[in-house]
Amino acid sequence: MADLLEPQDAASAVEAVADALASRTPLELTGHGSKRGYGRPVAATRQLSARMLAAVDFYEPEELVLKAGAGMPLAEVEALLGKAGQHLAFEPMDLGPLLGGPAGAGTLAGVVACSLSGPRRPFAGAARDHVLGIEAVSGRGDLLTTGSRVVKNVTGYDLPKLLTGSFGTLAFYTSLTLKTLPAPERAVTLVLEGLGDQTAIEIMTRALTSALEVSGAAHLPAGLAGYSDGASRTLLRLEGFAVSVADRQAALEKLLAGVAPCRMVEGEECKALWQAVRDVRPLIEPAASAVWRLSVAPSEGAKVMARLRQALGVSGYYDWGGGLIWVAVAPGFADAGAGPLRAALGEGHATLVRAPEAVRAAVPVFHPQSPALAALAARVKDSFDPENLLGPGRMVAGSERARG
Repeated sequence: MADLLEPQDAASAVEAVADALASRTPLELTGHGSKRGYGRPVAATRQLSARMLAAVDFYEPEELVLKAGAGMPLAEVEALLGKAGQHLAFEPMDLGPLLGGPAGAGTLAGVVACSLSGPRRPFAGAARDHVLGIEAVSGRGDLLTTGSRVVKNVTGYDLPKLLTGSFGTLAFYTSLTLKTLPAPERAVTLVLEGLGDQTAIEIMTRALTSALEVSGAAHLPAGLAGYSDGASRTLLRLEGFAVSVADRQAALEKLLAGVAPCRMVEGEECKALWQAVRDVRPLIEPAASAVWRLSVAPSEGAKVMARLRQALGVSGYYDWGGGLIWVAVAPGFADAGAGPLRAALGEGHATLVRAPEAVRAAVPVFHPQSPALAALAARVKDSFDPENLLGPGRMVAGSERARG
């Protein structure tokens, strides 16, 4: 593909951006391209891919640190860490199947660029909390090296956090340094059946605010195809050393005694449940549905869902103890239901994760910012990419061409 650029190292990435700057050619930044459908359509004819930047620079399990090329497949990273009994604690999502692609096609660049944190987010922190350093090329053609490889050294953390979640609009990642942590020796999930949304959120809040270190709290309402057909399921996960998990499980069962029928799952069944919650598997079908990610106060979650069911007939489920809601809007709404959905949301935030390209071009995919925040974001963009060459239009409408 003539318009696909695949730099082999940081120097050739700098050269690629410098050439684009000289010719004023906008670039779409990708890893393997598995999340190109997340965000607004990019107004660029040339794609700059990190797929060839896929080597492990170093991995030091005893220091809990990994540095690898931005195009390193996430599946390979997780396999490497697994051999040493470690993992990425923020539980990175795999959006490939939701967006119509294969599973396991994501890269480190994609996970960090889209800040994809899974069910462990309230317990272990977000993706940006685990990024120690980023090497990247700005839209000015400058090679930036930020952060530190040492976990205890906090100097320089701000810039990696700023670049995390920038969706390829501020800089082209060439390598990433991440914090790793020991994987849990054992994981179990208590499954409570038959709870209504509001009661489930109250139970999840009780569990999360206890001293029992609950690492996952999700609620799948009744009728969610393939996952809670007969009755709703409320999932509470405990992880850690086997002895500790057993003690905390007994304490959690005592805390929840009499609330609802309860069973315990572990092993592959436990793993599959949380992968489904993480990767939005309950809403993959029908593929024509628009899928939204809603961030709300947990105390308002059930009310928001009730309003959305009434206004749009949505289906969906809760993660993060009720603070994260995934909903699917059936086809037939020209704006994927954006108007009534955001009206029903109150003080929360809504991001359109899956919709046809024409809809994503017409609807604000990311939640509209206040004027002050939008002005700050524009200044940050101007600092990193003054000619607006990187991912033009990906996050904000009206930035489709490089400035003249």
